[in-house]
Amino acid sequence: MSQFQLFDAVRLRAEILLEDGSTAPEGCIGSIVEVLNDGEAYMVELFGEWVVETEDGDFAPTTREAIDSFMETIGVETLSPRQIRLVTPAREAVGVRAQLLALVNELPETTLEEVRNFAEFLKRKQTEQRAS
Repeated sequence: MSQFQLFDAVRLRAEILLEDGSTAPEGCIGSIVEVLNDGEAYMVELFGEWVVETEDGDFAPTTREAIDSFMETIGVETLSPRQIRLVTPAREAVGVRAQLLALVNELPETTLEEVRNFAEFLKRKQTEQRAS
């Protein structure tokens, strides 16, 4: 079973070389964007500093509090479980809808039909309860 889950927030245990030749420092934060071979490896989006997009399309350094600021992606790398540690589990980092969407995207069509039928059942049940 996988040690980390999709959308878990993680931190690098040591500096790593990125595909573009630059490095991500120890402590760099990232997010699991794909679980490979049931947790043998993970695709991790790694983030740099807080930036804001300028009028000419470049990025300028800023703070987290600045309007329209975001953390710049510095790379998406395949990492082993030994290279990362958990910071925030997905259940705390993203909403239930995002978690469900990620799970649903990996299900076969026949299972999706079962999920749809169950969701329709829950919706009818909720509608009936409101009417009562």
